[in-house]
Amino acid sequence: MAQQAYMTETADGGSGPERPGSRLRRLARGLFAGWRGDHRIWRRGAVLAALSLLLALVMLVHAHIPNVVGNLGSLTETFLPWLGLAVPVLLVLGVVRRSATALIAVLLPAIVWLNLFGGLLTDREAGGGDLMVATHNVNADNPDPAATARDVAASGADLLALEELPASSVPVYEKALAPTYRHHAVVGTVGLWSKYPMTGVKAVDIKLGWKRAMRATVTTPEGPVAVYVAHLPSVRVKLEAGFTARQRDKSADALGEAIADETVGRVVLLGDLNGTMNDRALNAVTSQLRSTQGAAGSGFGFSWPASFPMARIDQIMVKGVEPESSWTLPRTDSDHLPVAARVNLDTRS
Repeated sequence: MAQQAYMTETADGGSGPERPGSRLRRLARGLFAGWRGDHRIWRRGAVLAALSLLLALVMLVHAHIPNVVGNLGSLTETFLPWLGLAVPVLLVLGVVRRSATALIAVLLPAIVWLNLFGGLLTDREAGGGDLMVATHNVNADNPDPAATARDVAASGADLLALEELPASSVPVYEKALAPTYRHHAVVGTVGLWSKYPMTGVKAVDIKLGWKRAMRATVTTPEGPVAVYVAHLPSVRVKLEAGFTARQRDKSADALGEAIADETVGRVVLLGDLNGTMNDRALNAVTSQLRSTQGAAGSGFGFSWPASFPMARIDQIMVKGVEPESSWTLPRTDSDHLPVAARVNLDTRS
């Protein structure tokens, strides 16, 4: 069978393969045919232009959207990066509508989105680091906790935090992680496994009535590090109530108070905060600590849900140490992805 190819006429009257650039030019001419001399291109698309301006405004003033009704502000901030998907949609609609006004207007939300999140599209990983940490919400209904434990231990993390540990599965995790970690502590439904000695283990009161947060001092070769492990209450999106997060917000404030009272200079927070770094409700925590993903990660680092990650609600945050790299680990049998980071404890250089 003869092989078919796109052909175009050559200078000598013959034909040859059509170059990709030629096809693109023909496509562009087809899309914009008839635009020249059509004065209506400035009058059409007013609705599209208004939608572009509204989208840009929402992204610009997201911090001022009130939480009075259904925590709408926090809900917007949780999925804020996804608003960028509306930009190419508005762009295509502007071309179809043959509206120069709409095409110019769509530049505004594009610029705002790039200003907010463009930095996350670049690889900021520096490599190196003298301490690797990881955290994973293992899911209380995990069908194979032993395999999950082995998977996250294989990451090579020096410190491993686990959340949503049911009492019945704790012995399974302890047995599976024992060959890798000599030291560990479990407080309520959270636990910390370490290759280095741990002291000062205690529960952190996050105003829940049961234990879902802990603190320990880990003695590393570079000196002591205060490590917090936390699992803040879940949030729900309900039609009748909006974004229900009152208990989560209260617990975040309590966790922030505990971190503010910390006397050790180096602090690492590991856990499922059920909120993103953009969510103003976590300000008591995020105002004190740096996100390793924001400082040294590649991409958005979305961790939930594992089947199609849409938000980074599992966090690694630090103070007094320098993030070097941050990433998500391969999926386990949990509904969350594990996240990991490497940090440099010696910040004198």
